[in-house]
Amino acid sequence: MISRLKPSGVKVLSLTTIATPHRGSAFADHVFRRLKPFNVPKLYKALEAFGLQTGAFEQLTQKYMIETFNPATTDDPNVRYFSYGATLSPHFTSVFRSSHRVIDQVEGANDGLVSVDSSRWGKYQGTLDDVSHLDLINWTNRWRWYLWGLTGYERNFNAIAFYLHITGKSLVVIGPPSFD
Repeated sequence: MISRLKPSGVKVLSLTTIATPHRGSAFADHVFRRLKPFNVPKLYKALEAFGLQTGAFEQLTQKYMIETFNPATTDDPNVRYFSYGATLSPHFTSVFRSSHRVIDQVEGANDGLVSVDSSRWGKYQGTLDDVSHLDLINWTNRWRWYLWGLTGYERNFNAIAFYLHITGKSLVVIGPPSFD
């Protein structure tokens, strides 16, 4: 995206993506297969009623990413690309139980929405274990953590600390920004 969206006068040195579906998601494919084309407009209308944007959903399919987005959005040779993936073994009450199963059958290890294979781009930095897609964006259910904390269960992932780590690592690998 940097090659297409970069404003003039800005020099991007690196891009690090975390559990980004660079090759689409088998779950997006599954949803669109199950909806059938005539139901998609109904779904979009329902989502828009709740103020949710809908155009991106179809763009998460494997076909769109592989055949349309990636060929049209080439890497900038002056930018260093890094990526991380995540895996999850969803609890029986997890919102990702169904999506994880679908993706696992088609693509393998995943975080409930994006497979590790699809998340790989540029220099792969590693896989975060037992981390859901919601954990990655720091939307972990706070009530769940509170209840688990009462039972002695400790939180295994801190999204803010992870992003600060990535920022620090980027400064070491790429160097500090230049403001000239």
